[in-house]
Amino acid sequence: MQGFAASSELPELGDAAHEVLPPQVQRKLGAEFYNEIRLREPSYIDDPEIAGYVNRVGRRLVSASADPNGRFTFFVLRDRQINAFATFGGYVGVNTGLLLAARTESEFAGVLAHEISHVIQQHLARGIMAAKNQSIASLASLALMLLAARAGGNTGQVVSGAGQAIEAANIQSQLGYSRDFEREADRVGFTTLTKAGYDPKGMSDFFERLQKATALYENNAPVYLRTHPLTTERISDMQGRAHNAPYKQVRDSLEFYLVRAKLRVMEFTPQDALAEFETQLRERRFAHESAVWYGISRAQLRQGRLADSEKSLTQAKKLAPANPMFETLAAEIKMSEKDIGAAALIYREAYKRYPNDEAIVLGFVNVLQLQGQQETAIQVLDARLRTNARDPKLYLLEAQSYAALGKSVQSRRATAEAYALNGQTQAAVEQLELAQREAKQFQDQSMIDTRLRALRAQLMEERKNANQSPF
Repeated sequence: MQGFAASSELPELGDAAHEVLPPQVQRKLGAEFYNEIRLREPSYIDDPEIAGYVNRVGRRLVSASADPNGRFTFFVLRDRQINAFATFGGYVGVNTGLLLAARTESEFAGVLAHEISHVIQQHLARGIMAAKNQSIASLASLALMLLAARAGGNTGQVVSGAGQAIEAANIQSQLGYSRDFEREADRVGFTTLTKAGYDPKGMSDFFERLQKATALYENNAPVYLRTHPLTTERISDMQGRAHNAPYKQVRDSLEFYLVRAKLRVMEFTPQDALAEFETQLRERRFAHESAVWYGISRAQLRQGRLADSEKSLTQAKKLAPANPMFETLAAEIKMSEKDIGAAALIYREAYKRYPNDEAIVLGFVNVLQLQGQQETAIQVLDARLRTNARDPKLYLLEAQSYAALGKSVQSRRATAEAYALNGQTQAAVEQLELAQREAKQFQDQSMIDTRLRALRAQLMEERKNANQSPF
């Protein structure tokens, strides 16, 4: 197996690409692009189980990469097209179509490793170096359009006006990564995939299947193939690397199949999803029977067949080790039965076992708020914020609980943090200014003043650089 020594074949990345788009500009562009998608793009999936799984796979890969401390965020878009794309600042988008098309977890991880490598190798910045004589604002607009093109049209609302900044002719040559960049991402991604403990054949297997399917698409090839040129040479190189790697049996996680089952119920009608799962059971065509029963339970829940859904979930739990996704589904069934007390009990017990699981935390907070247990909800949220202080949803929920308790100062402070994380600095400042006028305690006033000074300075910087943003 080739290790990171192979990186000596790769170009020096720092100076040239960073001169065109410095790291701080890239982080700003990536964060703005991500916030626009998260706040305004209808296809963005705000599901903690699906996003949590994708981020766990992504973080496992990043920790095994050439930049193990790199800041990456992985998000999912509801689109059946097979696609994934990397943006500035380590933001990596994944279509639901990719998750459903991957037959093994290593295949899915192979695509993620490839995209992570595009980020680490600065391919997007290096790809627009030919435009280095343009202004940063023009480069930003170009970058935005490239990201939209790679996203396969999902981000149409986000980029509706950005196209006016640069002529289409200047962009056309940049829509796909160059073959050299693709080969680099293959080599670096393969090493990352293998070092992370996944099956090294995962990358070559998936790309080979895509290549074979291309003939069926004719001029309507998957978005991924249009933006990531795939060649026989690349496939052969990946297969050769996998063949030379030491054999290691790799088991897919149960969570991979549970997430795919949940997505199938989300993406198709419950009748169609149920028919597919029942066919898998009848033909004994599955990797994890437990995940099939889980999918059946979810489809039955969507149909309103609550008793059947509960029985199917019981069957799923018999066939697999304990998993937090079973508990959230059990609580959802009870909530559909209007039995908030039973749902609260499920979440309370699950929270003891999985205190860091985002879906469990959010579900538990929801039932606590419904029961009027605002103080307990705040305690749960505070504990989660100590390990995940960059999740605006947590601050918004905390703001709701504080408001229900009549604590408007704390509610405004929490709301301000949510706005700040969403890139809405002006709104964050306004919330803190209101909190400042309402605060009676010296400690509250002091903390608000300190945070307000920081946000006002940030707002001034944003206004000064406003002409550099394509948004």
